[in-house]
Amino acid sequence: MKSIKSYHLLVGVLLIAALFLTGCEGAGHKFVKKTEFKDSDKIVLTFAGPVDEVWATNVANFSCYEKPDPDIVLTIKEAVLSPEKTKLTLIFEAPLNTGEAHILSTTNIMSEGQDMGAALLTVKKLYFGVLMTIFLGAALIKNFVFTKYLGLCVFFGCSQKRSTAIGMGMVFTIVIAFAATMAWALYQFVLKPYQLTFLNIVVFIGLVSLSVQGVDTILRKINPALFKAFGVYLVLVIANCIAIAVPLILADNEYTGWESFSLALGAGIGFLIALFLMACVREKLELAKVPPSFQGLPIAFVTAGLFALAFLGFSGLSIY
Repeated sequence: MKSIKSYHLLVGVLLIAALFLTGCEGAGHKFVKKTEFKDSDKIVLTFAGPVDEVWATNVANFSCYEKPDPDIVLTIKEAVLSPEKTKLTLIFEAPLNTGEAHILSTTNIMSEGQDMGAALLTVKKLYFGVLMTIFLGAALIKNFVFTKYLGLCVFFGCSQKRSTAIGMGMVFTIVIAFAATMAWALYQFVLKPYQLTFLNIVVFIGLVSLSVQGVDTILRKINPALFKAFGVYLVLVIANCIAIAVPLILADNEYTGWESFSLALGAGIGFLIALFLMACVREKLELAKVPPSFQGLPIAFVTAGLFALAFLGFSGLSIY
């Protein structure tokens, strides 16, 4: 009996992982099995059955644009149908920005003389790649501290010692992940449907404060020792403007739940990395012969500027 339960649990975990890796959205039409990017200037459509060659090779039957820019229609140079007539390759005149989702619309699909209806398809990269891009972007490529200069007050205040930096970074990561998840749910199911998006800033600030209070209360009851270690830093999270920037970004970009969590986790890890690196250097600076006029915050600002220059090396990095 235990082995059967373990088997069912394993199957459930694998199914959830599959949804996580591939995303929950289908191709968008019952007759279109898959849409994908190929090379830098092609989109490939895989159909459930053979399509008429006359319809498939006529580029006038297709229209494509990037999801954030619906007014800019991309020019399709050629449409090539495979010999089995189930795979169609659309070749564009200019390279595609595969980092963005593309919307591809077709006229009524013709298959063996039958009208299968028009299709409105979403073309995007592997969902796991999208999540990793968002995570790495928030943690390294577009680090909120070194590229956006957010959270500097807490950054300079909590980066004098490595132990303090690690504690603040861990607490901030937990709180921002919880707050961003709540912010996404509230935005998608309350603010957006009822056209209350003008209250985003006010509501998100309240959510961050509520999240801090919630984590504070839970730690106080469940693990008093951990509360004593983290209690000092919990209040400082409210003063960190990254905590409000993340919900605003996920709302502005219409991120899904997984994407919002990846953004929040990346922002928290990125803040932890920034704090730890700065703390390591500042501990060394205490033993260095720093000119009197540069001691304290001046040399800290200079060091932060050098770190910011170093993080510019991640600009333009693309993993997927």
